[in-house]
Amino acid sequence: MTQTDSNSQSPIPAAADVPPATEGQQGQQQGQRHERRERRERRTRREERDSEWQERVVQIRRVSKTVKGGKKMSFRAILVVGNEKGQVGVGVGKASDVIGAVRKGVADGKKHLVKVPLTASSSIPTVAQGRDGAASVLMRPAAPGTGVIAGGSIRTVLELAGVKNVLAKRLGSKTPLNNARAAMMALSALRTHRAAAKERGIPLQQMYS
Repeated sequence: MTQTDSNSQSPIPAAADVPPATEGQQGQQQGQRHERRERRERRTRREERDSEWQERVVQIRRVSKTVKGGKKMSFRAILVVGNEKGQVGVGVGKASDVIGAVRKGVADGKKHLVKVPLTASSSIPTVAQGRDGAASVLMRPAAPGTGVIAGGSIRTVLELAGVKNVLAKRLGSKTPLNNARAAMMALSALRTHRAAAKERGIPLQQMYS
């Protein structure tokens, strides 16, 4: 059954005259819907994963590079990225604008994450020391309620790692990047009491004696 347009007198197919979609077309439509749903789910999971991370800017400096035509100006950003659950990283980014430098710094920090073993009181299990260049950092466990006794970029690294009770002392250079990397070296050297006892080949009880 067809309908006729009053102006052009050309037949217009009615709904009943339109052929139904073939099995191949139906399968293709279902596949496209499934693909769109998977993309939405992946985007949701990525957003949830990214929401767990926090980033703090330690330093932004304007730097220059001498090239053939003169000096090329850019920005360097030092950032600390962490989830406050035992994972933290330090990143450096350079770009012609601040936003680009920060974005690159965040990506670089996530590439260099360190897993930090935390105690029940959100402290570190043992004494740790790290060194980077002329900077050196010494960390000691602290009792609950002590807080983070540290300053500068070392404090930022510890807070984003999820450490809430610790005593840290900076030795040597005051450069923010060196101090942050020295703190990362100290945290990466940490071991739980069980792992330390296993490495030393002694009973776990002896670690507490």
